[in-house]
Amino acid sequence: MWARAALLVGFALGLFCAPAAVGARHVSVGYNSPASLRGLDVLTRIDSLHVAEVSTSDVARIRLRPGIRWVRTTVSRQHLGETLVAAPRGITAIEWEFGATRSNLVPESIARAATGITIAVVDTGADLAAPTLAAKALITHNAVTGGSAISDATGHGTFVASIAAGSVTGGFALNGFGGDAKLLIVQANRSKNTFDDVDEAAGIVWAVDNGAKIVNLSIGGADTSQVERDAIDYAISHGVLLVAAAGNSGQSGNVPSYPAALLGTHGLAVGASTTAGKRAGFSTVSQYISLAAPGVRVLGATTGVASTSTYPRVKLAGQPGLYAFGSGTSYSAPQVSGAAALVWAANPSLTADGVVQILEQTATGAGTWNSAIGYGVLDAASAVARALGVPPPAPGK
Repeated sequence: MWARAALLVGFALGLFCAPAAVGARHVSVGYNSPASLRGLDVLTRIDSLHVAEVSTSDVARIRLRPGIRWVRTTVSRQHLGETLVAAPRGITAIEWEFGATRSNLVPESIARAATGITIAVVDTGADLAAPTLAAKALITHNAVTGGSAISDATGHGTFVASIAAGSVTGGFALNGFGGDAKLLIVQANRSKNTFDDVDEAAGIVWAVDNGAKIVNLSIGGADTSQVERDAIDYAISHGVLLVAAAGNSGQSGNVPSYPAALLGTHGLAVGASTTAGKRAGFSTVSQYISLAAPGVRVLGATTGVASTSTYPRVKLAGQPGLYAFGSGTSYSAPQVSGAAALVWAANPSLTADGVVQILEQTATGAGTWNSAIGYGVLDAASAVARALGVPPPAPGK
């Protein structure tokens, strides 16, 4: 009875409409009230931002509707995995990134305490059967459908989520950087490789409203929009830390990547580093870079549908599930998201800005910034020690 009543209300407001007309395109609109959308083909509605995505063949008419504040063409997004590069010399361990960031020196008690911190991964969804993810009590949301059912047709979201906070207690070869941090998996792509700014924003807002302290955004594009800026501001105003991949345009003009370029001092834009602690050639050089983390042949969980060229499989004896290597700033960002959860677990009184400052000031640059790798490569052990107010582990440990 309730469902039928809800449908009747939806039809009355014009929120459930016939299929889009031929020649229709997607636009984002700012509106004053849901009634302003009456009669439109609404694909997504974000009440907190008073923004919706609409399919229309008559943009000019929408601009003239009462209660519509603005109309913009939607902006595309893509995940920021990179075509796999050759194995760097000197890799002696499959999970070299843990030693490179000294995450392996973080006290186990802090990894356990991270259960009080929630990381949201806004991405292509995830394969919930991947063992390192299945071992956790995941909360899922689909920003496109509004429901909880998700999937992962590319393997990217699965890979990112496993790095951010895959299980560290199940005896798996792959350990997530966030210890026992909780995971929200938010799927924001409409088809295999299609994102837009409205679905991204809807995912961010849902994550904030559902308890995320950290939101990982391993996605980006060359343009930004009002709705994306509003979603970023919404998260910041609610004390949530945004961590975004800095982009992979280091060999193609260093084109800025959004949302990373929007974060400023209130978030972390993460570049990719090599085993030598230098910038990976593909990693974008820019004034908005906060710090770097390993981004070359990083180990992650994968799925059977993921490309074997993008994610070359690795056999791990006696381990359930599928694993692969991936390169890109996409896989650097979740390492920092996980480390941020550990810092917050070490000192729950910190603000998001406080976590940002600790991670930047304890990175390998010793407080010195440059546009290639920001304040340097992530040093998780030193960051956690700073949050605890104790000396960091000695170099070389």
